[in-house]
Amino acid sequence: MAGGTWESTNKPVLPGLYMNFKAAAASAIQGGNRGTVVVPVKANWGPVREFVEIGSEQAIAELFSTDSLDGATAYQTLYLALLGGPKKLLAYRLADDTTAAASVMLQSEAETPSDVLQLQAKYPGSRGNGFSVTIQPSLADPAAKELRLYEGAKLLGTYTGADGTAASIAAQINDDSENEWVTAKVLEDGGIPADVSGAALSGGKSGNAGLTNADYIAMQEAIEGQEFDVLALDYAADMALLQSFSAWVKRLRREGRGVMAVFGGSAADDVSKNAADLAAARSLALNHEGIINVGTGVRLSGMDYSSAQTAAYVAGLIAGQRLNQSATYAATPFEDVTRRWTRSEQEQALRNGVFLLFFDGRQVKTLRGINTLVNPAEGQNNAWKKIRSIRVMDAINADLQQTAEQVYIGKVNNTEEGRLALIGAVKEYLAQLSLSNVIESDGYDVILDPAYYGDSAVVQPEPDQVFLQWNVKLTDVMEQLFGTFYVQ
Repeated sequence: MAGGTWESTNKPVLPGLYMNFKAAAASAIQGGNRGTVVVPVKANWGPVREFVEIGSEQAIAELFSTDSLDGATAYQTLYLALLGGPKKLLAYRLADDTTAAASVMLQSEAETPSDVLQLQAKYPGSRGNGFSVTIQPSLADPAAKELRLYEGAKLLGTYTGADGTAASIAAQINDDSENEWVTAKVLEDGGIPADVSGAALSGGKSGNAGLTNADYIAMQEAIEGQEFDVLALDYAADMALLQSFSAWVKRLRREGRGVMAVFGGSAADDVSKNAADLAAARSLALNHEGIINVGTGVRLSGMDYSSAQTAAYVAGLIAGQRLNQSATYAATPFEDVTRRWTRSEQEQALRNGVFLLFFDGRQVKTLRGINTLVNPAEGQNNAWKKIRSIRVMDAINADLQQTAEQVYIGKVNNTEEGRLALIGAVKEYLAQLSLSNVIESDGYDVILDPAYYGDSAVVQPEPDQVFLQWNVKLTDVMEQLFGTFYVQ
């Protein structure tokens, strides 16, 4: 799907809808099917280098488990993202080349034992090392063999081989649709497995320790093939990696994809005396409307989370909001922040593009829905510093691009009649936006760009090109209330 921004001296080659947003012509759209967050995670269980959709806390536990051993981040990161309320959450488990699935070899009961059955964990990771099996004759039928699979002391499943052979047991295990733990493989000609008690699976490795920036950068290509709106990382990355993701997001946005990324810092940075300076330095280094930098950590159920971990929550919050909502003063489920910033520090944060959370004496709220854009580029103004404004502009870009591809590109003649039909459709669309208070009801118009049409045209468009100009006034929420109190 082609699209993106364009320059009058460097027009795109691919067919598509190309849009420039200027300060005097910002656009908006009401909420639709947006709200997908994608997060890379580290885990001791679950599919590796695959995207899986997470819809609940239970799903996190089932797919990735709840532990944080061996550097696992999946449970905490995805749980925080879910708290934000995204419409859709995608997880992508990273692992290095050492990752391996736990397994155990079960031997026959023959006089000269041989391996007859192999059980292997369904996913690589250290969690599989906690599985064990017991094999014994069935109480109901002594000729049958019963295999019991445990995780610690918890019984996961019981599988009975009617004739006692490895093949019949393996069939029971592999055909069980509720078996999410192991696969079975008959070795050589099989046979009857010997009785065992608590034979442990071993050799499982999570592959978390050796992950480097290169692994996260390589992941960008995989994520690029997914439809998503906001990305967050699962840890406090160094500036080199943040800059890589920032450059990646900027490129995607230039190509017409309205994606954002949310980052944060370490727990040590969050509680430092220089926390405000450290957070500001991150924002100033990133300085882009598509990048959000969280400066404060939070506390939930007695546990502290760094600002980098909190970024997952902020990503979910942004993705889950309607377009006529703002992240400013949004109430959160947290108990407190890990460091309460002074008023002067909060003012410094807002000037320097830092997204803060604060405790107001009753609950934790977000301070202001801003991104890291500190110095607007040519054609931008202060509206580009607001997350809400960027989401609105991204949304109209995506919707009009989709409509253009489905209805106009390659289907409608580029005649005066065809161009008027296109203008009418865009006006109808903007009228619908005004009804949801995303744009001002009396502040929009769509015309053919005078630079390319009419007596004042300076450039003649090609026969297959259409240049539109629309002027839209975005609405905003009340953020600063000023009053004068008179006493008589």
